[in-house]
Amino acid sequence: MSVTPLIDAAGLRAWAQRASAELERRRVEINSLNVFPVPDSDTGSNMAHTMRSACEQAALLGDDASAVDVAEALAVGAVRGARGNSGVVLSQVMRGIAQSVKDDASDGEMVADALTHAVKFVDQAIADPVEGTVITVLRAASVAAQQAVEDIGRPLSLLDVAAPATSAARVALANTPSQLPVLREAGVVDAGGTGVVILLEALLEEVEDSPATAPDGDVQESAVRSAEASAESTPAPAERADRDVHVDMAHAGPSGREHSLEVLFGFQGDIAELETELRPLGDSLVIARLSDTEATVHIHTLDAGAVIETAYRLGKVQNLRLEVLPGAPVVRNPDRLIVAVTPPGSLTELYKEAGVVTVAPGDEVISDMLSVIRRSGSNEIIVLPNGLLSNRNLAAVEKATRALEQTITLLPTVRLVSGIAALSVHDPNQPLATAAFSMSEAAGEMRTAVAHRAKKGALTLSGAVAKGDVVVTARGETLLIAEDPLDAVKRACKRLLEHGGEQVTVLFDPAELSEEELRRLNTELGVQVMVYPADGLQACAEIGVE
Repeated sequence: MSVTPLIDAAGLRAWAQRASAELERRRVEINSLNVFPVPDSDTGSNMAHTMRSACEQAALLGDDASAVDVAEALAVGAVRGARGNSGVVLSQVMRGIAQSVKDDASDGEMVADALTHAVKFVDQAIADPVEGTVITVLRAASVAAQQAVEDIGRPLSLLDVAAPATSAARVALANTPSQLPVLREAGVVDAGGTGVVILLEALLEEVEDSPATAPDGDVQESAVRSAEASAESTPAPAERADRDVHVDMAHAGPSGREHSLEVLFGFQGDIAELETELRPLGDSLVIARLSDTEATVHIHTLDAGAVIETAYRLGKVQNLRLEVLPGAPVVRNPDRLIVAVTPPGSLTELYKEAGVVTVAPGDEVISDMLSVIRRSGSNEIIVLPNGLLSNRNLAAVEKATRALEQTITLLPTVRLVSGIAALSVHDPNQPLATAAFSMSEAAGEMRTAVAHRAKKGALTLSGAVAKGDVVVTARGETLLIAEDPLDAVKRACKRLLEHGGEQVTVLFDPAELSEEELRRLNTELGVQVMVYPADGLQACAEIGVE
C-alpha cells in the first residue's frame, strides 16, 4: 500500500498535535521521572506546555501555509513558549525540524536531517551536556536515522527512517540509568529522553493514520479540532502576559532563600556575550537560539539578581519567569571503586582522603587487591598501578577480571605522582569509559622524573656517579646528577619545564627534603608547586610537570 508523503503542512500540523496531546496525557508520568538535574517534578509539564505553544503558533497560519511555513511556526512557538530546561531543549528539536523541511527531499531524508540538526542545536544550547539524558537519546536516534539513509540508498519513506530511529531512542532511554548515577539510584529513566521518544512514537503513529487510510479532509479536521481543544484549555496570550515576571513558589521548601532559582526569559541581543557572562553565575545553562540575535535562556542560579541584571544590560528581555527549585540531589556513585597501589605511610593517607582504597606493593599485592575488589561489591573498578606492579602483576590482574563480574579498568599511571594527576581529574558522575579516558590522559600528559641516591659508583652517559650522589632519571634515562636532593629537584623541574607546564607536583621523602624548602620553588620556577610528604617512597623525590 502506497503512503502519501506525510511531511506536508497538514501532516506536520497533525503530528505536532498528536505529540502535544500525548505529552499532555503522559505529563504526570514524565514528571514522576524528573530527578535530574533537580527533582522539581515538572519536566512533563514543561514539555507539554512548550509543545502546546508550538501548536498554537502554527494554528495562527492560514490554510494556504506551506510545510516550510508550518515548520517555522512550530519552531518559533516552541522557542518563545519554552518552559524549563526540558522545554528549552524541546524547542531546539523543533528548530531542527524547521531547518530540514524542504521540497526536494524524501520524507525519510528530512527526518534524518532533522534529527542531525536537532542534536547539533541541543548540544550547542546546553552549556555542559551530561550523558544519560535527552542528548544521549536524541543522538542515538540521529545515528540510527543516518545509518538507514546510508544503508538503503534510495528515496526513503518516513517509515524507513523513523522506525529504526525510534527503536534506537527506546534502547538509549532504557540505558540512561547505567550512565547517570542519580537515575540509577532513583530507579527511573531520563524524563527528557522519555519526551523525545514520545515525539518519535507520535511520528510513527501518524504513518498508520496517514492520508493513505483517511481522506485529506479528515486529517485536517482532526488537527483543527485538536488545536481548538488545546486553545480552550490554555490561557489566552493576553492573559498570560499580564505580568512581565512570574515567580512560581510551588516547589519552594521551608525557606526560599535556601534553594536556587530557575530563571527563564526571552532575549534579544548579543547571545554569545550573554552566554559568556552567564556561565559563572549558575548551572544547567541552556540557550535555545531562534536566530543569531534571539533566544530563550534557561539557568539555575543562586544569584538570580545578577543573571537578570546581566540580561537587561546586554539586550532586550521578555517573558521573565522565576521558579524556586528544591535542593539539588546528592549524586553519589557507590558502585565505582578506585584502588591505588601505594607504599604505607603519609601518601596512603593522602589517597584515602580522596576516597581511594590503597593496597601495599609486595608479594601479596594481587591477592590483596582482588580481595578488596570482591568485598567492595562495586560494579566498576579503576586501578592505579602507580609504577609499582610488574608486568607479571598486570597480567595477573587482567586474567582475574575474566573470573569477576565486575568491570576492572587498569590505568597507565607509571609513577605515584601520575596517579595523583589521574585522581585529580576523576569525575564520579561521568560514565566509566569517559572518566577513565580523562584520567589516562592526565596521567599520560604529565612528564615525570625520579630522584634517588646512588648505591654505588658508576659511569653513565651523563657523567661519573659517586656513591651517595643524587641521580635523576626520566623515561629510563639519566637526566642529571647532583650532590644534594634539593639541587637535584630544582634542576630537574627546570629541565622538565623547558617543554612547558603550569604546575609541578613533588612527592618527597621527609628524611631527604623538607616541605618548607620545596615550597620556596614556587617563586624560583614561576609556576605553582604542589608538595606532598611520602615516607616509604624509596626515592628522594618523584617529580611531575603538567
